Amino acid sequence: MQNRLLKLAIAAALACGAVQSHAAGKTLVFCSEASPEGFDPGPYTSGTTFDASAETVYNRLVEFERGSTKVQPGLAESWEISPDGLVYTFKLRKGVKFHSSESFKPTREFNADDVVFTFSRMIDKEQPFRKAAPVEFPYASDMGMDNNITKLEKVDPYTVKFVLKKIDAPFIQNLAMSFASILSAEYADKLLKEGKPQQLNQHPIGTGPFVFKSYQKDATIRFEANKDYWRKGEVKLEKLIFAITTDANTRMQKLKAGECHVTVFPRPADLAVLKADPKLVVPNQAGFNLGYLAYNVTHKPLDKTEVRQALEMAINKKAIIDAVYQGAGQPATNPMPPTQWSYDKSLKDAAYNPEKAKELLKKAGVAEGTEITLWAMPVQRPYNPNAKLMAEMIQADWAKVGIKGKITTYEWGEYLKRGKAGEHDTMLVGWTGDNGDPDNWLGVNLGCEAVGGNNFAQWCNKEFDELIVKGKQTTDMKKRTEAYTKAQQIFKKELPWTTIAHSTVYQPMRKEVEGFKISPFGLNSFYGVSVK
Repeated sequence: MQNRLLKLAIAAALACGAVQSHAAGKTLVFCSEASPEGFDPGPYTSGTTFDASAETVYNRLVEFERGSTKVQPGLAESWEISPDGLVYTFKLRKGVKFHSSESFKPTREFNADDVVFTFSRMIDKEQPFRKAAPVEFPYASDMGMDNNITKLEKVDPYTVKFVLKKIDAPFIQNLAMSFASILSAEYADKLLKEGKPQQLNQHPIGTGPFVFKSYQKDATIRFEANKDYWRKGEVKLEKLIFAITTDANTRMQKLKAGECHVTVFPRPADLAVLKADPKLVVPNQAGFNLGYLAYNVTHKPLDKTEVRQALEMAINKKAIIDAVYQGAGQPATNPMPPTQWSYDKSLKDAAYNPEKAKELLKKAGVAEGTEITLWAMPVQRPYNPNAKLMAEMIQADWAKVGIKGKITTYEWGEYLKRGKAGEHDTMLVGWTGDNGDPDNWLGVNLGCEAVGGNNFAQWCNKEFDELIVKGKQTTDMKKRTEAYTKAQQIFKKELPWTTIAHSTVYQPMRKEVEGFKISPFGLNSFYGVSVK
């Protein structure tokens, strides 16, 4: 009995991620905000999922330098682009090893077969593994990669060629994004033969800096250092633990108590307390992000532009930013942040005007007391530190103009899944840029190909779509800027979203953490990081 109690006590200590129980400098505990949707990056768009998979277990052909938007070689040592911009040839890195696990021991190193498997599964619905374990790939389809890649060729074991139908200006940046992580074709083949293809999403095998060991939903994810990592000297930890802690106050207390080394998304009201703690540092930078309210334009009465205009006019955006962001948010008027090239500075919000909103609703035939669902995220994100409070304030604003907002929420993964299916009327959500290109804002979130994916407004405007497609299919920066500027103007006229705010990103951590860099894309990477 005593032995059993001792085991239970040890398990409990590990579950809470107590830093003190680990050798100094060897283990880092990260207080994350939610459980990942899975460990196969391709089918997902959430930073929470990418932190636990792409940023730890996997690599990509090309990658962003940590803390930067600059692309560097990854599993591809080099690449060439044909003069017509349609053929990309990648020379692959040799000597890269895949992880081993209890159930899988690789018999070969990374090669072209793995690249072909990874991308063919995304672009070909008849690919055998995809047929056995059907999933959608929202990033690949939202950016049109599934239609634009006409040929994926293994030239030799260490050369791969992509042939495109049309020019895709941000193609290299897109391949550096988390969803494009390279999987093991050998591991997938083994799972397929065993009739266990779903295991790919539960027990990941990659080439990345950390090896997946175990996962307990809503509690912990455990990783160990990849001793064979191909980037020598970048893995400075022996163990990495994600202590999943959904409540912001609990995360703060655990950080202060030394139960985690790094945490995310502090409440603005807690920043002063965190900054005053001599054992902590709170680095920050301007967020490359946007929090917004999406209107499902396929639901009545939200299919009418004047109704969306009225609902936006009824929202006291300044009061929301003051209460929710508390000095760490800037008003958003465009569907991208001001630091994104091609941002249209001329756009302005309609003034807060409840009386005019009432008139517009009446003219549109919307009866007083009409109920509209108002979805609020269950987690803190860089672009929205308190969606519950924001929803309550919008609900109160709408009540003043005769609209009954019914606040609804779900677990984070379910929230995104149902939102993509269009179950909501209105939905609080947001975006942190992935690659520094305007298409990553306008195409991925508002394009016609993104309906059913990340286009939570379910909005497909032909003129807007033609402009963003035009912007993507030329490398002329001036022409791209002109197309994206016009597209923003159409967005502002049609209002599929009410844009709320861009926020400053704060990343509290203990002083003994060294080498951590805030990602412009809102991701959390722990290669190159150590603990004193």
